[in-house]
Amino acid sequence: MEQADIRVIIPAFNEAKSIGHVIGDIPEALVNEVIVVNNASKDETVLRAEQAGATVLDEPRKGYGRACLKGIDYLKQMDNPPDILVFLDADYSDSPDEMDRLVQPIIEDDVDLVIGSRALGKREKGAMQPQQIFGNWLATRLIQLFYGVVFTDLGPFRAIKYKKLLQLNMQDKTFGWTVEMQVKAAKQGLATAEVPVSYKERIGVSKISGTLSGTVKAGYKILYTIFKNLF
Repeated sequence: MEQADIRVIIPAFNEAKSIGHVIGDIPEALVNEVIVVNNASKDETVLRAEQAGATVLDEPRKGYGRACLKGIDYLKQMDNPPDILVFLDADYSDSPDEMDRLVQPIIEDDVDLVIGSRALGKREKGAMQPQQIFGNWLATRLIQLFYGVVFTDLGPFRAIKYKKLLQLNMQDKTFGWTVEMQVKAAKQGLATAEVPVSYKERIGVSKISGTLSGTVKAGYKILYTIFKNLF
């Protein structure tokens, strides 16, 4: 694993309380660089991320996808691009110390995209809201029905070959980022896999599932993305 150049992208919006924990739990020997994309935070997210040793980029326009795209644009400027990208949330609900599970199928089995599945792993009670569980179930069933690829989750903790990610030509700037990646990977015939990951209650309140409007917007965008890419 030491031979692969692995970079981590963490979108962060007002996650000062959690970002240091997230970065601190990333296996240092595994990863070459941790990139935190500050997505219009009003707290000390930038300071905490810098103190933890991360490269910090600024994306003032809100949107999970925009933050991820900012991180990718940064990597495109490198003379020697990475082999593998890992995406991880900043709220400490995922377990960064399980990152080796995600990259192992890529390194050892030549898989292109690996999803960290909360459905297959150990999920702390209350870590996911009922609407999240149902939404994941519905979305993954629709992906299987329309694209013929089986997933159990749209989890944000995921690893992908850098070159394959560029091949997907990701476009979504908000809530549809994760499902867009999985749908396009299915359409293009990428080799995909899932590994079980742990999931715990996040630090702070979710900007999506923690509000009715966020839940509705995310649900709409996920379904829209699934059907949009059929054509």
